[in-house]
Amino acid sequence: MADASDSRSARHVPWDSLPWEDVTDTIRRRIVTGDAMMIAQVFLDKGAVVPRHSHLNEQITYIVSGALHFRLGENLEREVTVGAGEVLHIPAHLPHEATALEDTLDVDIFSPPRADWLDGSDSYFHAARAEPQADGAGEAVE
Repeated sequence: MADASDSRSARHVPWDSLPWEDVTDTIRRRIVTGDAMMIAQVFLDKGAVVPRHSHLNEQITYIVSGALHFRLGENLEREVTVGAGEVLHIPAHLPHEATALEDTLDVDIFSPPRADWLDGSDSYFHAARAEPQADGAGEAVE
């Protein structure tokens, strides 16, 4: 068991102490990472679109306020609207996209951490439709 004086035993991070990162003109986020997982607050303005992508990371999305309409699957054939107080689990490698039906605050948890979010290579956010890319460490795929 870790000693109480061991700074690695716990880390307290108030969300309000972190700056928002502008991902696009309609999507903002702030991130806390651990060794094997990552949590992010994501704010999407009404109408914001997260284009089709997939990643090697397992994802859990919890909607704090607002609503996101997801399309999931190889052909985006499954549709689900996730509202405030609801959770969506997205398995690794499952293609998905989302549209904000209203101003929305969500909390996303990823395992392992999204390397593309941390190194800035998450270019799928910046296209109306994601370009085909090989499925890799957080890279988008078609």
